Amino acid sequence: MLFRSKAGGEGKLFGSVGNSDIVEGLKKAGHTVERAEVRMPNGPIRQVGEHAVQLHLHTDINVDLPVVIVGEE
Repeated sequence: MLFRSKAGGEGKLFGSVGNSDIVEGLKKAGHTVERAEVRMPNGPIRQVGEHAVQLHLHTDINVDLPVVIVGEE
């Protein structure tokens, strides 16, 4: 999943990408996921680059979702 966000010269985001942003991105892609199903082990994303997010869909069903944040000036 790809996100574009405003970032400074060092790759630090002006703000962050959190659970709600992931849910909205998945909704735009045609997938319905609840906010509570999105697991972000390191908290909200605040740096550009590739990050790991996990979707906890059922008791024993976890799906790894690669998230790429691209900085915009």
